[in-house]
Amino acid sequence: MTPLRRWWKGLIEFLFPPETDKWLAVLRIGLGLQVAVYALFLRSDWHHLFASTGKGLVSRQLGEAITSFDSPLIPKLGWLVALGGSVNIGEETVLSIAWAVLLCMGCFLLLGLFCRPVAIIAWFLHLCAAESGGLLAYGADNFMTTGLFYLMLSPLPDRYAFDHWLIKTKPKDPQLLGFWRRVLQVHLCFVYFFGGLAKCLGSGWWNGSNLWRSLTRPPFNIIEPDILIRFKYVLPVLGISLCLIELTYVFFIWRKKTRLVWLVCILGMHIAIGLTMGMYLFALVMIVLNLAAFGAGSGVVFLRHSARHRRDFTQCSPEQQLAP
Repeated sequence: MTPLRRWWKGLIEFLFPPETDKWLAVLRIGLGLQVAVYALFLRSDWHHLFASTGKGLVSRQLGEAITSFDSPLIPKLGWLVALGGSVNIGEETVLSIAWAVLLCMGCFLLLGLFCRPVAIIAWFLHLCAAESGGLLAYGADNFMTTGLFYLMLSPLPDRYAFDHWLIKTKPKDPQLLGFWRRVLQVHLCFVYFFGGLAKCLGSGWWNGSNLWRSLTRPPFNIIEPDILIRFKYVLPVLGISLCLIELTYVFFIWRKKTRLVWLVCILGMHIAIGLTMGMYLFALVMIVLNLAAFGAGSGVVFLRHSARHRRDFTQCSPEQQLAP
């Protein structure tokens, strides 16, 4: 076999590893919980955030105008409001319906009902909300949109969804399941590597000043400043640790011997961010994505082990096969 054909074969094996759908169930249930919690968190502020000029906290039209600079084709809540206006449905009613539908989509994803259309609707509505509130959106919105995008393209439903029990769908292609998991894995590696690299290029994370500013800036100042001052010598150590964990994620998360350690470290980092800064939605979506990408049981090892076991078994003599 020529080097080019060996390289191509290795690339195909990397992109299409056989997988079970356990990771997809983790992604579906986790994102369903994320969407439901997101809608419940914004219940009291939904209209204040997305109402038009003169009614909302920040004009939705301002956020949508900024979004339109990138592309006029990006979905926005203004599209739904205009569609409702064409059939004499007011803006407030349209926004209420959008919130209720988003909450229902999250609950349906949790149960696994109508997985594909529900994932598409959840992705579309959340993207509309994130882009219309662009001035108030942050990392959690970006990763929610990304996760829902991968979910709606993945081979749904998984075996743990109600759809699988109701429709009795056939088992999905293990290599197709492996491809979409691999895409998610590579995406996370890019995110953490460049995030860690950006932190390492400045001095703020090495001396702890960036960590100090992050923990003392409203509305993320949950920890009292006097407590931070008391442990100020720990901040540089924590800042360097964050840089190294993110920068080396791409190298150690793939190795079986170090995967669990780095996964625990990255999950601990996001749990700490959620508890110390109040960024619960961001922490939740990153935990879900990491568990789906690298934490859920992989079918690769199981399938390879089973194939090797069957091959070894068939090569044994009848006496060896009957031996305990």
